[in-house]
Amino acid sequence: MNPLRALFSRLQRRHLPLDDQQRQRLRALPPPPALDALLHQQRFVVLDLETTGLNLSRDIVISIGAVTIEDGAIDMAQQFECTLRRQVKVNEAVLIHGIAPSELAAGQPPAEALLSFMEFAADSVMLAFHAPFDQRMLARALQKELGYTLKNPFLDVADLAPMLFPEVLTRRGSLDYWMNYFNIDIAQRHHASADALATAEIALVLFNRARRMGIERVEELAQRARYWQRTRQAALNSI
Repeated sequence: MNPLRALFSRLQRRHLPLDDQQRQRLRALPPPPALDALLHQQRFVVLDLETTGLNLSRDIVISIGAVTIEDGAIDMAQQFECTLRRQVKVNEAVLIHGIAPSELAAGQPPAEALLSFMEFAADSVMLAFHAPFDQRMLARALQKELGYTLKNPFLDVADLAPMLFPEVLTRRGSLDYWMNYFNIDIAQRHHASADALATAEIALVLFNRARRMGIERVEELAQRARYWQRTRQAALNSI
């Protein structure tokens, strides 16, 4: 087989072809948002992914949970929850999430699940706790299943919390740490929707703190977070 044909064959095996309706829906996805909106006016989608593990190149997304922050409040009418149809071995990660193999077998086809999520997210800014992991896992899944490049900007709540509350902690803390500090009680943990809701409640506290500090716009908060990350990394490198 010549190299071009071999490459085409590999690409075909990467994901099932989309039907005409799915391709039309994919083309209709909006462009990413500008970051000049005020914090209380920006729509945020707070995302949590459950995966088979933490390996960014090998593990896969098995569940997506998301809630929406709009007009400065969590909109419980706008939530997303989906289990992806997967055939995976039962490992520790799957057991922690409490997702049975039967649930995975009955889940939505990955392409349809991911497309539905991106329609839900639309042109929102995305928030996550330890966002780089969720961002890279989501981007890889979208590219593999849909041939789509993720464009939505992400903010990392794990960075925003110590940046805005340095008197509490000057380094990254866990989601449980900040839930305890802010007295946030979520009945279930290690479940995509529950973790997304916990992250959203923390985010609201952080946005209120940011506004009291004079940070009004999304881009300003993102810039402050990038500066905090650089200075923190420089401090770690100097040790």
